[in-house]
Amino acid sequence: MSYLGVGVSPGTVPVYHGTNLRVLEKRIRIAELVLRCVSLALGLLAIVLVVTDSQVQTFFSYQKRAKFTDMKALVFLVVANGLSSGYTLIQVLRCAISMFRGDVLFSKPLAWVIFSADQVIAYVTVGAVAATMQTAVFAKAGQRELQWMKVCNLYGKFCNQMGGGVASAFVVSLSMVVLSCISAFTLFRLYGRNKNRYAGW
Repeated sequence: MSYLGVGVSPGTVPVYHGTNLRVLEKRIRIAELVLRCVSLALGLLAIVLVVTDSQVQTFFSYQKRAKFTDMKALVFLVVANGLSSGYTLIQVLRCAISMFRGDVLFSKPLAWVIFSADQVIAYVTVGAVAATMQTAVFAKAGQRELQWMKVCNLYGKFCNQMGGGVASAFVVSLSMVVLSCISAFTLFRLYGRNKNRYAGW
């Protein structure tokens, strides 16, 4: 006998058929895939915007080119987004194949690897954006880094394009934080009471 998808075994122990859990799992997997695709696209966009950004100004017959390598924080931002994009590409392929096959992640070791990697990439991307913003506000005189306001006064085009790259990297960092939460849910549900419900699919 069953009511609303819940069956009662002879031992009067509720057995959940998992219809609602399947819908939840599907939505989570779709959200993860979409977030990873967005993160990949914006990570690559951030790299392109930052790396290709340069502007030359002439000061009394002396030409000075502004480029991302003038700021160590921007170099870190490019490296962080490169790592994030490479990792995210692998995860996009994994998610797409998993959805195509209809697989559900049951392997605890693999879930731990994904969770740990997501955490690391989230920390790296957030740290890179924070370092860039800190350089923009607190760059010290006499160091090679230039304050953003000084750069923007002299190199308007450079500053605008760089701002787009930093904004893209900021969205990537937010996406990675959300993805790390999703991977945490995926991992810890394997240890919770819902484990048997998923296994009953």
